[in-house]
Amino acid sequence: MKAAFYQNLPSALRSSVLALALCGAGLALTPTPATAKVTAFKQAVAAHASANDAVAQFYRENGYEPIWTGSDQASQLRRAALLRALEEASAHGLPDRSSLATGLIEQMRNARTVRDLGEVEAALSRAFVEYATDLQTGLLNPQSIDDGIVRKKHQTDAVDYLTGIRDTQPMAYMRALVPASSQYRALMREKLRLEQLVASGGWGETVPSAKLEPGDSGPRVVALRNRLMTMGYLERSATADYDTSIQQAVQRFQSDHGLEADGVAGKGTIAEINVPASARLKSVIVAMERERWLTPERGDRHILVNQTDFTAKIIDRGDVTFETRSVIGKNQHDRRSPEFSDIMEHMVINPSWHVPRSIITKEYLPKLKNNPNAVSHIQITDSRGRVVDRSAADFTQYTARSFPFAMRQPPSSRNALGLVKFMFPNKHNIYLHDTPHKNLFAREVRAYSHGCIRLAQPFEFAYALLARQTEDPKAFFHRILKSGKETKVDLEQKVPVHIIYRTAYVSGKGRAEFRRDVYGRDAKVWAALQAAGVALPGVQG
Repeated sequence: MKAAFYQNLPSALRSSVLALALCGAGLALTPTPATAKVTAFKQAVAAHASANDAVAQFYRENGYEPIWTGSDQASQLRRAALLRALEEASAHGLPDRSSLATGLIEQMRNARTVRDLGEVEAALSRAFVEYATDLQTGLLNPQSIDDGIVRKKHQTDAVDYLTGIRDTQPMAYMRALVPASSQYRALMREKLRLEQLVASGGWGETVPSAKLEPGDSGPRVVALRNRLMTMGYLERSATADYDTSIQQAVQRFQSDHGLEADGVAGKGTIAEINVPASARLKSVIVAMERERWLTPERGDRHILVNQTDFTAKIIDRGDVTFETRSVIGKNQHDRRSPEFSDIMEHMVINPSWHVPRSIITKEYLPKLKNNPNAVSHIQITDSRGRVVDRSAADFTQYTARSFPFAMRQPPSSRNALGLVKFMFPNKHNIYLHDTPHKNLFAREVRAYSHGCIRLAQPFEFAYALLARQTEDPKAFFHRILKSGKETKVDLEQKVPVHIIYRTAYVSGKGRAEFRRDVYGRDAKVWAALQAAGVALPGVQG
């Protein structure tokens, strides 16, 4: 098959042509070979598989038997399945591997000796393992992108991949490699929709940036109307007035983009309306990569905190059973909330706040040097837990490094952690908690904390968690709360916590929703994807 002919085929026909071509691709070079030929084949496989430890291990355990280059039907089906998967890799937001598929075809056609076949065998296995690994765990190493992405990719066994493709119906096995989460598949559909939209010109003309609201009329309203119609938020209309239908369409758009749904197209709303379809497509591709980073075992019940959405949810078997607003870390280097997963083990009702060392030295020590009675609501304690007499202490003698004391705020309604905190012990010292600063939850962008996640409805969150271990969770919670004593309550069912960062996701209603890149992390992920070879029409740059 000539490469030019192949590349000019409609994509829908390529896989069929590949399968037909490979069934007679000249790989029937191996009638039962003589011992010397067997040895040459094995040596070639061993030499060319050594670039990948797992591939080399598989062939050692497999006795260097071929799984791709045999003349039997099973080998032909594996070749066809692999080449089709490589052809479709870009559908997953992975680099286009069609040229790799073409190169493998040429390598197969040019094989003339058993050593050539051994090299082809190893090349097909390496291509398969790299594709399967990228598809299941992500193309990128998340920790290399941003120091706030501390998520570790779940581990896979490449030997299992090769064993699976050897022992299972190949096409079915390839389909089973696709991440099974409903979110991933929904994002794939949204990616295809946006690609088609970008190819047809996107959402049309942008809207002038000046504020628009009910009662306005004229060309700017027409521009808004047209954009909303193209985006699917407004039925076809000829109105030039900012009427009820446009107001409701704006509200629907605002709701889908994490904006205050007041129906007024202010500066922020218009800026989001004017984001091009190509930029939304980038967000979806990044979200697919992020979805691959998450472990497939999320937990039948788990807690999901999406930082860009400023929400915390309890998910039970895929359904959201509780949701509350949240506040995340301020957009400063040492305050941004990290992304990671852990296990919630207990809650503390009437918690003390043990002030982090970074806050003590950066914020409180300078105040104490000026006034030893500063931050008087915080106790200063020595290494034995005894309260320090401020009047007898000279704080001016200490530096950030030499300050020998700890600081603690006792339980109270004014405590920085509020009246309850939810613990999943981790090296980042991040947890979920109440707060006395309730006014922040009314804001659209809620990035104000030192890194921990504050909850708007912490009591209700506690009831939902306790409902599985006590008949009357509300009464149980408030009995402890009224005691005023710091009390640890273990969760009988430990709950996985996933702190994620998604600027694009598909809601339970099937609509794609988008959020702002509050920490700029998705821009970094997209740049890394591009550097790794991800490129689609309309999304470069």
